[in-house]
Amino acid sequence: MEPSVTETPTSRTIVMGPRRSPLSSSRVALGALMLRDVRVLWGDFAIFVLRTIVQPFLLCFVFLYVFPKIGQSVGGARGEAAFATVLVAGVVGISVMFQGVQSVALQMSQEFGYTREIEDRVQAPCPIWLVAVEKVISGAVQGLISAAIVLPIASIVHARGVEAQIHLHWAVLLTLVPLACVAMGSLGLVLGTSFKPQNIGMMFGFVILPITFLGGTYYQWTRLAPVKVGSWHWLQTIVLVNPLLYVNEGMRAAFTDVPHMHLYVVYPVLLAFCVGFLSLGIRNFRRRVLS
Repeated sequence: MEPSVTETPTSRTIVMGPRRSPLSSSRVALGALMLRDVRVLWGDFAIFVLRTIVQPFLLCFVFLYVFPKIGQSVGGARGEAAFATVLVAGVVGISVMFQGVQSVALQMSQEFGYTREIEDRVQAPCPIWLVAVEKVISGAVQGLISAAIVLPIASIVHARGVEAQIHLHWAVLLTLVPLACVAMGSLGLVLGTSFKPQNIGMMFGFVILPITFLGGTYYQWTRLAPVKVGSWHWLQTIVLVNPLLYVNEGMRAAFTDVPHMHLYVVYPVLLAFCVGFLSLGIRNFRRRVLS
């Protein structure tokens, strides 16, 4: 008779891999958040394009096609297409601004509101401020895409004789346009964290509308000099607080040869707006998440 063999369970050793550093974890989480936004954008790309081109198309169609056809002086051939050139750069600027607001502020109002999706995002293994920065980067990327879509469309929508004179200045284009997109994305972060979801409609009436009409979309900043009280060029001074003014003036420097605000003013001010809006937006975002 053979002896019985009793098998005893052996202990298993679990070998753990190397732990990720906080920096590595944050980088992976940031990439995952960006990838999610890219997939969402790709899935709704047709809506994104339609949302991007409607307003610029209508502006160019009315001012550069309809007005010359019915004999209105603005945008007419008598100005040798000067207005068309000014307007095309302006509609690219407001497209970048609206993408920053819509892709960041409106999306954030939904995530803080009924969907509460923001609770899932802040559980990512990265600091809270990095989630806010990812929203800004996503908005800036969408702003770049909108600029690439709007510029050729705005350049071809016009009546005969009012063609916009487009001259690309690549050094300015490759540096200032991304800076403008980040600034407008940061503005969207500030607005999205400052207005409650139920009051988001007030944002357009009290903030976006004044910014649009006083942001140099339809005119150059230098043309405001005749609007004055005594010797004070009051409107030309007041609009200097408008971030869209520097975006539009920068777009004219990047896409045209028309007179514009000096670039040694545009670059530092846009950079200051980026830092200021991003700092304020991150502070507001942290307060909203932790409240």
